[in-house]
Amino acid sequence: MEMLEIKDLHVSANGKEILRGINLKIEQGKVTALMGPNGSGKSTLSNVIMGNPKYEITKGQILFNGSDIQNLKPNERAHLGIFMSFQYPQEIPGVRLSNFLRTVLNSYRDKNDKLSVVDFHNILNEKLKLLKMDKGFAAKWFSGFSGGEKKRAEVLQMAMLNPKLAILDETDSGLDIDALKAVAYGVNSIMTKDKAILIITHYKRILDYIKPDQLYVMHDGKIVKSGTGDLVDKLEQEGYSWIANENEN
Repeated sequence: MEMLEIKDLHVSANGKEILRGINLKIEQGKVTALMGPNGSGKSTLSNVIMGNPKYEITKGQILFNGSDIQNLKPNERAHLGIFMSFQYPQEIPGVRLSNFLRTVLNSYRDKNDKLSVVDFHNILNEKLKLLKMDKGFAAKWFSGFSGGEKKRAEVLQMAMLNPKLAILDETDSGLDIDALKAVAYGVNSIMTKDKAILIITHYKRILDYIKPDQLYVMHDGKIVKSGTGDLVDKLEQEGYSWIANENEN
């Protein structure tokens, strides 16, 4: 069953076409990986799915659970259950991570159904235990984090929000091997049969820890290849030059 379906998607920014006819299906209960060289349009696609107003859809559809979400604002898409982890996560100085998480979680709830401090911390401690994170991590000020801590904070946020579709935009960028393993463990821990994950990456290494069921490769604003593990291995061995050469011939 398709959770997200993209049909003939064309997208422009500042008068320049970036995505040139994307067709993509992300199935419930599966992990989908999207790979490609710099400038191929991967991050643009993730931003368009999330509703970034910087980009203009000139043609095509984005269907989430069968409904067109093209005209929905980013917060409305988030409330439907779409979550995006950014390549460069933002911090909020002067706010503790736990307070940030409680505010975000309550923003998804009706005004008469806000979580009490006790109920929130019960949920938080449950998720920290699931992700094998120290309780003190959530008590930190939400600023001055290392790259790995920023990514772990986003994984914790994802676990708290419990989205239907999680988009991980180059979550592995800048992580050492220990941080990468910790992030991958967190992602795998929250994956269930009723969810879907889209991993956007340049490299194979995160896919050694989060195994994709389906792989797509982008080049020059189009999806030019699809496959599974064998395709990942070929990209690792030959790089993206063969993709470029094949599509120029």
